[in-house]
Amino acid sequence: MRIDLLSIFPDYFAPLEVSLLGKAGEHGLVDLRIHDLREWTHDRHRSVDDTPYGGGAGMVMMPSVWGEAIDEVFEETGTGGQSDRRVLAIPTPSGMPLTQSMAQDLTNATQLVIACGRYEGIDQRVAEHYREAGFEVLEYSIGDYVLNGGEVAALVLVEAVTRLLDGFMGNPDSIVEESYSQGLLEYPAYTKPRSWRGLEVPEVLLSGDHGAISRWRRYRSLERTAARRPDLLASLKPEELDFSDLELLAGLGFLLREGRTHELQIRSAQIEDAGALSAIAARTFPDACPPELCQEAIEAFIAAELSEKSFAGYLCDPQRYRILLALVEGEAVGYTLTILGEDALDEALVRKGRIEKGDAYLSKCYVDSTWRGSGLASALLEAAVRDAAEKSHAPRIVVATNEANLRAQRFYKKHGFKKAARRSFNVGGVVNRDLVFVRDLTGLRGQ
Repeated sequence: MRIDLLSIFPDYFAPLEVSLLGKAGEHGLVDLRIHDLREWTHDRHRSVDDTPYGGGAGMVMMPSVWGEAIDEVFEETGTGGQSDRRVLAIPTPSGMPLTQSMAQDLTNATQLVIACGRYEGIDQRVAEHYREAGFEVLEYSIGDYVLNGGEVAALVLVEAVTRLLDGFMGNPDSIVEESYSQGLLEYPAYTKPRSWRGLEVPEVLLSGDHGAISRWRRYRSLERTAARRPDLLASLKPEELDFSDLELLAGLGFLLREGRTHELQIRSAQIEDAGALSAIAARTFPDACPPELCQEAIEAFIAAELSEKSFAGYLCDPQRYRILLALVEGEAVGYTLTILGEDALDEALVRKGRIEKGDAYLSKCYVDSTWRGSGLASALLEAAVRDAAEKSHAPRIVVATNEANLRAQRFYKKHGFKKAARRSFNVGGVVNRDLVFVRDLTGLRGQ
């Protein structure tokens, strides 16, 4: 690959002759050439700039000088055949943000010419001319800030592209795992000593369990990306995310659906949310009912137990009734209801040694069908469990689900709930049989 750098400060690029890039040049992998733009001037002052049309502060670099320089360095590689790809790159604060994928794409170029502007930049006609002449022109930026000239951005582009060339890196696997290579920021790295200034290396990295290490690194990459570059999440490919990834992102407040990122908020419900809660309950409760339960019985239960008035009553006593509301971009899409206190559990649920009075009772955990499979339900459930641990002294949290609802049973088991009992209850004259699950809360306190 040939790279030509055009600048009025050619000495700026001396660092490119060292380290891996210098070795790549010695081995013929990269043909790096540095040019002084003033060699193409024709006046005794070697002028490269002039005042801007339309007025304003600063000077603009003249197209005539740039045109002669760029023509010559392109001519040195011939007219270009079908297999040749010649790119003119112009660093500018108004350009497209430089990305890893752009750098990867440029590794396919035959010649890369980088025009380093100064002052107020290069006359716009330079980019327009070469684009109209059939050259590929890339106006790019390395960040939302302004530098004195394009040399720093040129150094960035050269390093970003050349290190991706086949044979450049000693260990090609290092490229695969680094930031942006898979659309995510890289996970944190650690080395010896094991303990430094009171800070320890995460235990999982010392375990020798490669599967656990891989998953830990994946989670940390997702967490970093969500915290520092949430804009990158929308570009993640759904087929490259498993459900554990979606659950983690949901817990961080992001849902991925249809190629875009949706903001998730989980908060304590307020009295003004009673109507929204009743509407969600009416939409979601039928999905959890066994097939033998008739429509009339379902509607009667909704009217009696899930009305706006019922929820308003719960919300008036937040110490006993803990209601969390899930909102996606402000729209209510799910909720949980947890009952706290010594009498939170029905007497029929108590099993000595397994389920005791004083345990918290997760009465409801529902999500709109639109958002099932997005990780929202997991985030909502974990939020309810943490809330119960923080707002009560209950040693356990209890949940019951219909014995025929295998999906719900798998869901609770995955989240650390263990089967503890069975129960029967009557809805609309139909006997319903539930499996009862419990999860320890004591380990969550103080975390």
